[in-house]
Amino acid sequence: MKKFLAKLMFNINIDNGSHTSQFDEQIRIIESGSIESAFQKARIMGKKEEETFVNSNKELVHWKFIDVMDLYELDSLKDGEQVYSNTHEKTDTQSFISYIKQKAMVFQAKNLTFA
Repeated sequence: MKKFLAKLMFNINIDNGSHTSQFDEQIRIIESGSIESAFQKARIMGKKEEETFVNSNKELVHWKFIDVMDLYELDSLKDGEQVYSNTHEKTDTQSFISYIKQKAMVFQAKNLTFA
């Protein structure tokens, strides 16, 4: 069995488009015998996760699977090896850096114990 890294993309539609459309990019590990079967397995996975529900604001939310964007075979993982990269282009640099630092602090507070 080989391991693959699959990038799945979903469209989140709230209240029939009355909000700005959102897209959720997910990175998944897929075990399969070939790249073709890994692609099909990733598609089935994405399709199974489509759902419609009412959120806490009583708005109808639709999660729609778009497709598998990328699929990479993971030959062997080594410590520190890069498995994914995404470049962001933002007009407000400082706000984006502050956002990333804030997310890092929240992660540390929730998940790490410092001596």
